[in-house]
Amino acid sequence: MPSCPGNLFTISAPSGAGKTSLVNALLPILNDVKVSVSHTTRAKRSGEVEGVNYHFVEMNEFLRMLDQGDFLESAEVFGNRYGTSQRWVKETLATGTDVILEIDWQGAAQVRHLLPETVSIFILPPSRSALEQRLNGRGQDSAEIIQKRMNAAIDEMSHYAEADYVIVNDDFQTALAELRAIFIAERLQLDHQQLRHADLLRDLLS
Repeated sequence: MPSCPGNLFTISAPSGAGKTSLVNALLPILNDVKVSVSHTTRAKRSGEVEGVNYHFVEMNEFLRMLDQGDFLESAEVFGNRYGTSQRWVKETLATGTDVILEIDWQGAAQVRHLLPETVSIFILPPSRSALEQRLNGRGQDSAEIIQKRMNAAIDEMSHYAEADYVIVNDDFQTALAELRAIFIAERLQLDHQQLRHADLLRDLLS
C-alpha cells in the first residue's frame, strides 16, 4: 500500500497567546505528530536538554549549514541564529508523521515559499488587555519593556490573515479542541485518504 506522507503545520502567535501551551497539550491526545527541534547558536540555559529544547551549535557550524541549504527556514533574534532542519522535516513527513513548526510569521512565510502545501495556523489572544496581562507576567518588568513586547505582539498579529486557520485562545480547552480538529480535517483530505485507503477503495469499486 502506498505510504501517506504527513502534513506540515506552522503555528504562529504573538508572545503570550498560549501557542506553546496548546502544542504541548495537543501532543498527548493526537497520534503521529512531532514538533521540530530547531538549531540555535544561543547558549544553553539551565534545565535545557540538547535535542529536546534545541540543537545547540556554534555560529560557524550554523553558518556552514545555512550555506549548504540545510535549513527550511532561519532567523536571527537578538544576535542569535535559529533554523529548522529541512532534512529532518522531510524525512519525518515521509514516514507519515505530521510535523509542527512553532515559528513566527516570517518563518512561516519562508516555509510556505519552499513547501506551498504547508498548513499554517495562527493563534490570537481574546483581547489586547488579556494579552497585556499575560505579558506582564509576574509584574517585574518595566512599563517600557511591556510596551516593547506589546508593539512586537501587534506587529506579529498584523500577519494573521496570511494563515489558513485562525484560533482565538480565549477558553483553553475550546482552543485545544479546535487545534486538534484542524489536524484531523487535514488528514481527511481526499489525496491523503486515497493513499491511506487505496486497497479498500480498490476493493469497494472492483
